[in-house]
Amino acid sequence: MLDTYEFTDYNFYSSRLDMNLISNIVECLKEILEEDSKTEQPLFLQVRDGFIMDIARKVVQEKKRTFLIGITGESASGKTVFVDNTVSACVKDNKEGIYTVIRQDDYYKDTSKELQEAGSYEALFKTGFSFDTPEVIDLKLMREHLLCLKEGTAIISPHYDFKTCVSDINGDLKKPAKVVLAEGLYVLNEEVRDVMDVKVYVFTPLNVIKDRWYKRAESRGKTGAAADMQFADVNATAQRYIRPNYEIADCIINGMVTQEYIQQITDKILNRLSEIC
Repeated sequence: MLDTYEFTDYNFYSSRLDMNLISNIVECLKEILEEDSKTEQPLFLQVRDGFIMDIARKVVQEKKRTFLIGITGESASGKTVFVDNTVSACVKDNKEGIYTVIRQDDYYKDTSKELQEAGSYEALFKTGFSFDTPEVIDLKLMREHLLCLKEGTAIISPHYDFKTCVSDINGDLKKPAKVVLAEGLYVLNEEVRDVMDVKVYVFTPLNVIKDRWYKRAESRGKTGAAADMQFADVNATAQRYIRPNYEIADCIINGMVTQEYIQQITDKILNRLSEIC
């Protein structure tokens, strides 16, 4: 059994080991970011001062803690693709407890009645209805679910049908995990962002967003005037609600990078960290 002096010495020694490890991780990540910045399409466009140090400390000192990572960006910026590609690159198997993904799209409020009464999407939009404001998302429920996962409790996320606007409360079982990835337009909204440990913004040029958005809208049953009306609203609401998050994000991610490059850079990060840790 350690006496008081031995215990103090042990804590001091352990603290020094942690600081050395943190320092090594910081240097490793800085080196990778420098290499990334020299590529034609870098993954990391901007990183907040002190962010790398914060991440390194969490990796070393908070190993048992669940981390919530909020990933936002404009509609069709590539948030979902980025999350899926990152998970695929980082996780080589489906072992439970490693990650859980929460999609904000699942938390749209049921507006099937409004759609039926209007008769069509075009008629619904003419009433002034918008699918692109925080009010149409159940952010309160999403926040509750994120906190449950952080505390180790499983949740049932709802499921939303974009063609019928029906929200089914009996969606998918989401289990607690080491990392919880929450992605969507408003995951950095003031009602939710305080629970996030890491805040990520996916940036994509507007012309690319527009092309992607129209293709996706068609797959969801919105074409012609209905699609034009909604995209105009998408652009206006992005200016008001989403683009300001660029300023508070811990890092800005390039929504134009390929799946292959995400795989390449995540492999590089994981391999180098495994050598250090």
